[in-house]
Amino acid sequence: MVSERATRTTPFAAMDVLERANRMDDVVHLEVGEPDFDTPAAVTDAAVAALRAGETSYTSSKGKPELRRAIADYYDRQYGVDVSPERIVVTSGSSPALLLAFSTLVDPGDEVVLTDPYYACYPNFVRQTGGRISTVPLSAEEGFRPRVSEFARVMDSDTEALLLNSPANPTGAVLDGGTLEELVALADEADATVISDEVYHGLTYEGEDHTVLEYTDDAFVLDGFSKRFAMTGWRLGWMVAPPEYVGHVNRIAQNTLICAPNFVQSGGIAALESGADFLDEVRETYRERRDYLVSEVEDWGLSMGYTPGGAYYLLVDVSDLPGDAFDAADFFLEDAGVAMTPGPDFGTNAEECLRVSYANSAERLAEASERIQRALDSVEISVAD
Repeated sequence: MVSERATRTTPFAAMDVLERANRMDDVVHLEVGEPDFDTPAAVTDAAVAALRAGETSYTSSKGKPELRRAIADYYDRQYGVDVSPERIVVTSGSSPALLLAFSTLVDPGDEVVLTDPYYACYPNFVRQTGGRISTVPLSAEEGFRPRVSEFARVMDSDTEALLLNSPANPTGAVLDGGTLEELVALADEADATVISDEVYHGLTYEGEDHTVLEYTDDAFVLDGFSKRFAMTGWRLGWMVAPPEYVGHVNRIAQNTLICAPNFVQSGGIAALESGADFLDEVRETYRERRDYLVSEVEDWGLSMGYTPGGAYYLLVDVSDLPGDAFDAADFFLEDAGVAMTPGPDFGTNAEECLRVSYANSAERLAEASERIQRALDSVEISVAD
């Protein structure tokens, strides 16, 4: 018999749309967060050199000491934060790091607080460990930035973990340092642990990235190489754990993940040591794409109500179109050849939206915009008739 845990795991709509789109000809892909940049050559060269040097054996479950030191140096260089390499656990992407965090913290029935909208996979991770979900509503009118008072209303002594994501998927909203510091203090009052998903750090367009580690050592931080270094298929990430949890995290990693691939970790070292110029160029390119697409959405006659401050997603309100968000996604895929993700996958407050990724070339974004405009014009003509 299939477990209740398995039956309660919902599909990831972005991947379902991707599978449908891949069976069609000439689709512009705006449904997945897949950078269109090539991995930096220095990263690829380092991984190839590691393979040729025979770096194909197991590493420690916590990762290569050289990579953990490079990650610690990154926190010092980027945020002025002193993180011991002993607190760092290297994982095969940031998603396994999140599962490790929940497996370490959450017992059946424990409350985990998320914002809504949220990354579509978060609730499924909570369910895997038997946790109970509570949400804090966010709105486009406030730029999908949370009010600390809303968290205070939801959180209490039953709250085990508070999961934050900045820059956020699917909204692109960015938490400022003051708000992050207040949320850390609120979690302390509730005796809850902060889990901070920082995988889109480096892709902030106004202001600065702030890691939760600037304000506390008693937090789990998840990060990785996929987004900022165009390394999605490399599957390499990390966790920084509070000192008292490191041994527990490592034991679970030893039994479930074994280790991240040896030679891939060498590529990660090269990315952290030589990728700053690459990231600067990528960030500026994404900023230009964001500005272009925000303007185009207005020209389509659709609404956003905010401008994202980071990541590479927009939430576009399609409530004025016929049907629901799934119908809108089907319409744009079938009639315009543009793939976008239905918003209900990201929570109640995204139900009337589509998530649009601008992790695609300027040329393809322009093509997508033209196709969408033609499709919308045809609907208006048919309605008028």
